[in-house]
Amino acid sequence: MTRIVAVSGSRRAASTTRAALRIALDAADDAGAETDMIDLGTVDLPLYHPDEDGQGDSEALKRRVREADGVLAGTPVYRGSFSSTFKNFHDFCGSAEYENTAVGLLATAGGGSYGGTLEHLRSTFRNVHAWTVPDEVGIQNASSVVETGENTRYRITDDDIRRRTETLGRVVTQHAERLR
Repeated sequence: MTRIVAVSGSRRAASTTRAALRIALDAADDAGAETDMIDLGTVDLPLYHPDEDGQGDSEALKRRVREADGVLAGTPVYRGSFSSTFKNFHDFCGSAEYENTAVGLLATAGGGSYGGTLEHLRSTFRNVHAWTVPDEVGIQNASSVVETGENTRYRITDDDIRRRTETLGRVVTQHAERLR
């Protein structure tokens, strides 16, 4: 079975990034994939140090990515780029984790600009030999269209954004199946 893992680079309890990724994961599940979520706000992952192996949960997290056929990478926009939380996780992972892996990109912006964030993500994933899919999702003013709800309740109220987010989950699943 095709495995898709989402990686949420947000540390917020009511994260629009995590909620949007869950919608993409639901679509991947509907497309027949086995799904998993890595919520970087809840793991033990110290700052990356290249001279230290096996820091915190790094080995288990890397294994989950390595075993996935596809990854949905999501981050809030901070200062025109991705979050430091996501960057730190991304520093732990390399070509061994992402080679021949379909990756879909998602960025949630508190304001209106997410283009630079998606560009930075695309560039860094290309560097580790991931196959970024052409579909990507940027959500402007995310808190006005993404409902995080309590516990596992989440929803995107804008029909176009919800459709694109669901499409991202399906497209990553389709490309992951081809790369297997």
